[in-house]
Amino acid sequence: MSRATFRERLRYWFDNTMSRGTTALIGWLALISFSLIVLVTAASLWLTPREAAEHHGAAGMLWTTLMRTLSPGKVATDTGSAPFVALMFIASLGGIFIVSALVGILANGLMGRFEKLRKGRSRIIETGHIVVLGWSEQVFTIISELVQAHASDRKSVIAILADKDKLAMEDEIRQFVGDTRRTRLVCRTGRPSEPTDLDLMNLGSARSVVVLSPQGENPDAHVIKTLLALARRDGDHPPVVAAIAESSNMAAARLAGGPDVHLVDSDDTASRLIVQSSRQSGVSVVCMDLLDFTGGEIYLRSDPHFTGMTYGSALPAYQTATVIGLRRADGIALNPPMDTVISASDEIIVIAQDDSMIHLADGMPGAREEAIVSYERTGPSPERTLVLNWNGRGRQIVRYLDAYVAPGSMLDIASDHPGATAVLDGLKNLTVNVKECDTSDRYALESLGLGLYQHVIVLSDDRFDPGHADIRTLTTLLHLRDMQTILHERYSIVSEMHDEHNRGLAEVTEADDIVISDTVIGLLLAQLAENRHLAEVFGCLFDSRGSEIYPRPAERYVRPGAPVDFASVIESARRRGETAIGYRLADRQNEAPHFGVVLNPDKSRPLRLGPGDSVIVLAER
Repeated sequence: MSRATFRERLRYWFDNTMSRGTTALIGWLALISFSLIVLVTAASLWLTPREAAEHHGAAGMLWTTLMRTLSPGKVATDTGSAPFVALMFIASLGGIFIVSALVGILANGLMGRFEKLRKGRSRIIETGHIVVLGWSEQVFTIISELVQAHASDRKSVIAILADKDKLAMEDEIRQFVGDTRRTRLVCRTGRPSEPTDLDLMNLGSARSVVVLSPQGENPDAHVIKTLLALARRDGDHPPVVAAIAESSNMAAARLAGGPDVHLVDSDDTASRLIVQSSRQSGVSVVCMDLLDFTGGEIYLRSDPHFTGMTYGSALPAYQTATVIGLRRADGIALNPPMDTVISASDEIIVIAQDDSMIHLADGMPGAREEAIVSYERTGPSPERTLVLNWNGRGRQIVRYLDAYVAPGSMLDIASDHPGATAVLDGLKNLTVNVKECDTSDRYALESLGLGLYQHVIVLSDDRFDPGHADIRTLTTLLHLRDMQTILHERYSIVSEMHDEHNRGLAEVTEADDIVISDTVIGLLLAQLAENRHLAEVFGCLFDSRGSEIYPRPAERYVRPGAPVDFASVIESARRRGETAIGYRLADRQNEAPHFGVVLNPDKSRPLRLGPGDSVIVLAER
């Protein structure tokens, strides 16, 4: 191979300097300008000594040449000999080239800088902020809830890092969230799985980190990679909460994130909520009311007043807060046995509007014995349940349902989804049958004989994108409601949907429960970002073991229409080993945003519970 010539080496060196950006280009222009000015000045001193003397010698000629270079229009006013005018004209021509090139370079450099700022690539300087890594539909729910939680905080900051244009993120947040009040949002463009991009978020000073499952194929792979990037960081590690889409990836995510990361199993949580809602109408509404920051919230309190008391006697102790369980050394106990003695180290778990509302009652009214009724619970009997449509969490839903129903119960799956025909083994109480059916076809639905079933679960078909799947679900719900009206049949209908904005449309169908799985996961992540110690509490609420949320007919607790207060409802529930946390009014169950649910009511406020109303309790199955 031949050796490089001097010309090639010179050109290579020049190319390298030119590739160093705006500063290098300005440097070359400065060098060219200086050379031009020096050459024209030297030529003027040599060829036009009279004009040079008139301009006060070398220093004056340097200034004059500089002005001609920077302001080429001055050449029109030059007078003197022909060589002098020619030299000034040369300086002006060079100035036109230099000034125009400088303007172009500066414009490009500034545009590049503005583009970098627009993309959000600068490091944020915040402390105590909440960081959201990734982008999905859940981000709007999380931001809305955190804005509500920080309504009184003047220095609240939420920082978002996603592989998405900064301006596009800000526009979507303005569109779907609206006014963020006192909370300031900071968006940055980058890949959450890249350590260099994570450095933009100042994680060492963050309050907590939320990792979202991005939209698209195999989202858990991105979450796991992000957890690995967070784990290998140097410096302080804030608490991390992450959502995992598929239960099968939980083990890998735990290994990637380590023991300090709390993982939310989206599939498992949504499956449990769908099953619980199918068993008791209104469960999803109660859970969402507990999870958001606009109504009752869950708090942990240490209060020496309760030391030595039993759990049952502590239930009416707060005027505007509701006791629901204990946090003990061995874990969380929701609705423990009524004779459980509270020790000094135990924390009381309560529902309250705000922590400032948690104070002991003064002169609480006693229970109205004349309004309390006794009720003998009967054992469960076999049931028939119909599942319409199918998706990846269908098998999990069937297994959870099998744990609830009585032996001899039947489950029919009606769908044309290929996954619906997969064999389900190991079931103890359910007998499963699969029927080929297009659930958006009215005649196909009528052929199923829906009047034979007590419960109908409408799943979202994962063969379609979320928007199309919701449209198909709405179509099915409209058919079901119309068939119920025409045939005078009654069965509970629980539907799964993706988009919270479709809930208003679904309410027209008067479904008993609508589970918006993405919204529920978003609410849960927002709660844990604020207080990760509540993870155990919410884990118990969604667990089929132990006590769960049950909206039960009010006539089982108090006489229909009789004037009572909530203290009497609490006492009635206590006598059967249950913890009453609220009620639901039948005539308001289609009114957003609470759909008739009232949690943590004032215990002395009078109320009347009539037919169709429910008392919401924590109870064993």
